[in-house]
Amino acid sequence: MKPVCLAVYLAACLVVSVLLLMAAPAGAQWREDTQGIMGTRVHAELWEEDPARGSQLLAMVMAEMRRIEAAFSPYLESSELSVLNRKAPHGWVAVSGELFDLLEKSRSVSELTGGAFDVTYASVGRYYDYRAGERPPDALFKQALEAIDYRYVELDPAHQRVRYTRPEVYVDLGGIAKGHAVDRAIEVLLDAGVSQASVSAGGDSRIVGDRRGEPWNVGVRDPRRDGAMAVMLPLLDTAVSTSGDYERYFEADGIRYHHILDPATGDSARNAWSVTILGPETTLTDALSTSVFVLGPEKGIALIDTLPGIDAIVIDAQGTLRYSADLAPLTASP
Repeated sequence: MKPVCLAVYLAACLVVSVLLLMAAPAGAQWREDTQGIMGTRVHAELWEEDPARGSQLLAMVMAEMRRIEAAFSPYLESSELSVLNRKAPHGWVAVSGELFDLLEKSRSVSELTGGAFDVTYASVGRYYDYRAGERPPDALFKQALEAIDYRYVELDPAHQRVRYTRPEVYVDLGGIAKGHAVDRAIEVLLDAGVSQASVSAGGDSRIVGDRRGEPWNVGVRDPRRDGAMAVMLPLLDTAVSTSGDYERYFEADGIRYHHILDPATGDSARNAWSVTILGPETTLTDALSTSVFVLGPEKGIALIDTLPGIDAIVIDAQGTLRYSADLAPLTASP
């Protein structure tokens, strides 16, 4: 892919670009922390005068992220999601309001995208071993593929319970849970009165306010050049999520097998290299970045153009940058 370095300016950022750097109270500075949580790099940064309070707020963010990991990780046998996966094939299971809400939101995105987003993709996905470079055996693949359908996860709002209607169904919230965790961490900071902050978990980030009178600069990595950025986004009060085929993958016979599966085939979606979605909350942008990746550039961007307040940047399978209607690249350099 030809190296690309674009600055994509959102309309809201045009106002911020003319602001002067605000005077800072004595002792105020950026406080930040980075930890490994939910199988990824979690980074939080905020502006706070009091060092002790800054440390406390960062600790609260990380504690919230770890709480959500403990509840929704499919890799922890004790998590509520793992318990659901064990019990729901056999009958109704009462779940927490938080898990039920996530499943409802997942279903809404599934319906919006015609099934391109589907938390039951893991019925097949759990049998891929990306570290070992192994696909599921054909017989197992065929059987598991028949269990992919979000409608097999039945929700009972009146009693806040869930059941699976096929025994092979397996749910993974990886396409929405990190976004939810980032939103929850931001809510912790907002409740504490923080007005300038950023929280990220892997490809999911959410920004509160500006960066002392200037926009935050968020990079979208080049999918085929390690350490390089394909796009730099000046943002404020925005959630942004990126899904790419470079996060977990292996290659066999010249074919890249990665973790973003097309629910219709159980195989990796290959119409894009990466998809970035911008919107108000990371729970939604996280799910939509996966959805658009599966749908492909044409159908995906067409969908985004129908959603107010949501924008997309797609790097297609030829390495070409594509944008939803409300985004316009103003400058470009090689």
